[in-house]
Amino acid sequence: MTTQPLPVDKFLTGNIYRSAVVHAGFFSKNFPSLSFYARLVAGPIRWLYVRAVTGRFDNAAWAYASIWTTELMESTGCAITIEGMDCITREASPCVFVANHMSTLETFMLPGILCPRRPITFVVKKSLTTMPVFGPIMRASSPIVVNRVNSREDFAAVLEGGLDRLKSGISVVVFPQSTRARFFDARRFNSIGIKLARRARVPVVPLALKTDAWGQGKNIKECGKIDPRLPVRYKFVQPIRIEGQGNAEHAAVCDYIATTLAQWRRQDTIPELTGKGHDV
Repeated sequence: MTTQPLPVDKFLTGNIYRSAVVHAGFFSKNFPSLSFYARLVAGPIRWLYVRAVTGRFDNAAWAYASIWTTELMESTGCAITIEGMDCITREASPCVFVANHMSTLETFMLPGILCPRRPITFVVKKSLTTMPVFGPIMRASSPIVVNRVNSREDFAAVLEGGLDRLKSGISVVVFPQSTRARFFDARRFNSIGIKLARRARVPVVPLALKTDAWGQGKNIKECGKIDPRLPVRYKFVQPIRIEGQGNAEHAAVCDYIATTLAQWRRQDTIPELTGKGHDV
């Protein structure tokens, strides 16, 4: 696959992005997972890996590969909607993006949405930084690494690393869940993002996302089924300044994500998948 110039400002026009109607080709329509992964590995992953191991990784390259991945998803016939993009830069200061975590897709897509607007990094589990091929890419983005073994050590790592990045003008993306999940459970959604923002005195930008079009694999979680019938959705809302201990703000973020996901599930029900029209 050749690296044709991509519209690096793909998500920079307007407050809302919606995919154009795409009619997938025969191979992508009938074998979406095989089509997507083959082109993902041969295209953006390979392209970005070379830059990571040769010291040429930067936010512009990250955004380019991210947008490339987005267009590969769209080429399978998957519809993507992004709302509230004006909220990303509503505050001039760096910020903490707090989102639910549903699949591998958001890790690939968010740099294309955020990097053209502000420098970012992620809080990631250590295993992502040691994977073949993808590990060097992840390490090149200067992530905040947690082990997901000792919660106190993870908390300290996020605060220390997050404060360092934020003071340097780099915004931080946090997924405060223990694992990726299709359904939101506020009990498993910790307040580390709120605490980091409070400590750094920066705003929190809540983000609800629905990315189950990229499923979880049985043996390798990162390589699940691609189902273009499930729309991909992102919705940012107004930045929140933390007051007091942040309990009210944490509750508000949880309520926003839960309410938004419930609304999307009602909209995106696919009767032929369930037989009875239940949420998928």
